[in-house]
Amino acid sequence: MKKVFGLVGYPLQHSFSPQYFKNKFLREGLSDFEYQLFPLDSIGKLPELIKEKFPSGLQVTIPYKEAVIDLLDEVDEEAKAIGAVNTIAISGHETKGYNSDAFGFEYLFLPLLLACQKSRPQALVLGSGGASKAVIYVLKKLNIGYRLVSRNPSKGLTYEAIDDKVMEDTDFIINTTPLGTFPEIQAYPPLPYHMIKKSHFLIDLVYNPKITVFLTKGLQQGATVKNGLDMLVYQAEKSWEIWNQK
Repeated sequence: MKKVFGLVGYPLQHSFSPQYFKNKFLREGLSDFEYQLFPLDSIGKLPELIKEKFPSGLQVTIPYKEAVIDLLDEVDEEAKAIGAVNTIAISGHETKGYNSDAFGFEYLFLPLLLACQKSRPQALVLGSGGASKAVIYVLKKLNIGYRLVSRNPSKGLTYEAIDDKVMEDTDFIINTTPLGTFPEIQAYPPLPYHMIKKSHFLIDLVYNPKITVFLTKGLQQGATVKNGLDMLVYQAEKSWEIWNQK
């Protein structure tokens, strides 16, 4: 009987995770393992999924990284501090939530931080969902100042409020929203892209497509850009480690 892992979210057609784990299982000779997509139109269906499919571990993506917390038996301390879960370890029907997004983002971010010439760099974090919380956790850990940008004025700076001064004070612009993800590849955050300079770093957690409109607009201004593919790899390997820890 195969050991099943998988991804929970909605929708899921954009995900590279099944192919990543399929390749991993083939490469490492793990013929008794498989990775499946479990699209749920309601996170409330998670307990039923676990009872029916008996997965050994799950990953969680948009839009359930925060809502899933209330359905778990236990949550790791770091995931609690972040306020979002993207990895679930399952033993029997007992569930424990973790966050491997922070681990993945930190590994993606550190080389760019080293390339930045500022002694006290600042970041704009676009979006206020579960991925945003992991990014902010890492920025705080690294003592990097940040401003949250959201369409909801109660959560942070609005896009309309981003002016010359904000852009001048910013080094890293990090898109944690799903804008630009396949198949809606023409979407992008509403920023004043003409204000972007060569000194800016644009990071998009989206990895499908590899170069989003957000990153393309940054490249046109001479900025350094990075997509989320490395983060996918690092967080996936961290999830694998969590699922297989003794």
